[in-house]
Amino acid sequence: MTKVVELVGVSRSFHRGDEVVHALADFSLALERGEMAALVGPSGCGKTTALNLVAAVDRPDAGTVRVAGVDVGVATETELVRLRRRAVGMVFQAFHLVPHLTVEENIALPLALDGRRDPERIDELVERVGLGHRRRHYPSELSGGEQQRTAVARALVHRPQVVVADEPTGNLDSRTGAAVVALLAELRREQGTTLLLATHDSRVAAVADRLIELADGRSVA
Repeated sequence: MTKVVELVGVSRSFHRGDEVVHALADFSLALERGEMAALVGPSGCGKTTALNLVAAVDRPDAGTVRVAGVDVGVATETELVRLRRRAVGMVFQAFHLVPHLTVEENIALPLALDGRRDPERIDELVERVGLGHRRRHYPSELSGGEQQRTAVARALVHRPQVVVADEPTGNLDSRTGAAVVALLAELRREQGTTLLLATHDSRVAAVADRLIELADGRSVA
């Protein structure tokens, strides 16, 4: 099996006033193609920091972060942009949809930023997430579940090797949250996408191949 994500001895700290916060300390993780792993633990344990490193929106202070063959710690900004646009998809708890773009335009955004078009792929995902009747609606006209399904489709549109999701069910009711979890699990089985999720939701943990428990920036189980 091919390691798509590999973190070895990773540390990351932040300054909060005069205080140094050790978000991750000597943290290691390896994920194979098609694997689904869930990061669990209390708020502030380092889950979001780990996701940001895998998504190549942050760099480690120490250790190695390798995603889809790219060493995040030493890559140029141009290489990191290319990695995010072509190999990584991101799903946020707060959705982060562009308010003046329709559902289908939000889904197409990663392709547009990379100078690409794929109308068939967009049509496929719009229908797959059950938003064919809402494709020309704006985020303000959607329910929370519809916004999150749009965000999931956007994360998958460019066929990324890795998808990271930060509390993807955190703002959803139980029924909608279960549907989003099922959708992510189904699409990764079909497309071989590697999924790394941070969650407090037992439904997400239940469908993951592996749970990684964090405490004070370290893996404890």
